[in-house]
Amino acid sequence: MRLTLQTAGDTHEFGLRLAAVLRPGDLVILTGPLGAGKTALTQGVGAGLGVEGRITSPTFVIARTHRAGEAGVPLVHVDAYRLETLDELDDLDLDTDVDAAVTVVEWGAGLAERLADSYLEIAIDRRADEVREAVLHAHGGDWAARLASLDLPVGAAA
Repeated sequence: MRLTLQTAGDTHEFGLRLAAVLRPGDLVILTGPLGAGKTALTQGVGAGLGVEGRITSPTFVIARTHRAGEAGVPLVHVDAYRLETLDELDDLDLDTDVDAAVTVVEWGAGLAERLADSYLEIAIDRRADEVREAVLHAHGGDWAARLASLDLPVGAAA
């Protein structure tokens, strides 16, 4: 699935709507250059899950857990940019949280896939005109069916 997100607000709104199809144990891997909208998308997911706390990029702390709010599902937000090996990812002890939480990993391609048997990869790119293009890749499980049921935000073209 390919989406065109006209504004940064649309990227956030897409994350909000994506949260409606997420459940405990889900892994979402975000790829894209700096400024593409990975954190904005994660903020939307967090808002949709109703988690506690402000969602900011975990670049310097590497991982941040946001406690469950109204939906009852916590969010583990990871920035794997500075991680180079699987051992470094294992050192975060994420395995203890992934079954009960939605885990979103920025810069996770090539490392985070092993955290779950199935996952959703979202590649985001920001064009010169600030429009974002997102390509969603379902990897196993029932991701394809869940993506087909997504209620896309106004302004997002599939």
